[in-house]
Amino acid sequence: MNKQILFKKRPNGVADSDTWELVSNEIPTINDGEVLIQQHYISLDPAMRGWMNETKSYIAPMGINDVMRAGSIGMVIDAKGDAPFKVGDCVTGWGGVQQYVATNGENWYKVDPSLVAMTTYISTLGMPGMTAYFGILQEGKIKEGDVVVVSGAAGAVGSVVGQIAKIKGCTVVGIAGGKEKCDYVVNELGFDDAIDYKSENIYRALKTKCPKGIDVYFDNVGGEILDAVLTNLRMRARIVICGAISQYNNEGKIKGPSNYLALLVTRSSMQGMVVMDYAKNYANAAKEMGMWMMQGKLKSREDIYDGIENFESTYHRLFTGEKNGKLVLKVIED
Repeated sequence: MNKQILFKKRPNGVADSDTWELVSNEIPTINDGEVLIQQHYISLDPAMRGWMNETKSYIAPMGINDVMRAGSIGMVIDAKGDAPFKVGDCVTGWGGVQQYVATNGENWYKVDPSLVAMTTYISTLGMPGMTAYFGILQEGKIKEGDVVVVSGAAGAVGSVVGQIAKIKGCTVVGIAGGKEKCDYVVNELGFDDAIDYKSENIYRALKTKCPKGIDVYFDNVGGEILDAVLTNLRMRARIVICGAISQYNNEGKIKGPSNYLALLVTRSSMQGMVVMDYAKNYANAAKEMGMWMMQGKLKSREDIYDGIENFESTYHRLFTGEKNGKLVLKVIED
């Protein structure tokens, strides 16, 4: 049987047990030109919350009774006719939260699990890593000597953003929640400093740790932290809006930046970015990041939980902060 998580109800605020349903259906059959993939791991990302809303966005909202949208990785276990992959290939794509998926191969890519762990391909060498790479290099336009601040610094995207900025010769300050995460980004990932937003006054900490101001801010959280950063920009600073996880579960209106006039005073820019815009260049980015990993300059950490039955509790870790690195759900049964 194929265990699946179906999207059943659009949440208002925090998603709850009524949002999804765990079902078991027959393993899908395939037609000529298709492959059957046994999925091993599912990527859990904050963007999932936005996909549940029936609002205009960069991607169509999920439909009720759809398999919950998610990136994934697995192995081809059957192929028919002129299929794009063969049995035994490891492939990654948008398989959703389920154990098996039939596909013609569109938007799926073959990867080599002998080079890095399978989970790395849905982490640092997957959508989160691509978001970090293109967000900080193409949208942030960092250059050597820049002062870079990144929120969500211990997360899947933020941790890679900071490491790439260090590789490019920037001074990097991460914002994270709790001493353990702050110690991680400084002591293990090589950030220059960190701010614990749970115990420090964010305004004072930014003034102290970025005394000359901020050249580039990579924003994953929005809300009060974005407001605080706006008060400490240097001239011609760049802000990359990647996400706003602090606002995703609001039951009312999203809290926007009240200090936005700082952009005028400092002649700065605030630019949104969506990683899909760079899809044609993913291979080149993966090649460069893979080289950095081999050289020991870029580290990847995945926090893996087991069992499709545990999807809901694992998903909530995205918003409680009870995770370390990229959040991944193992769905293959041993």
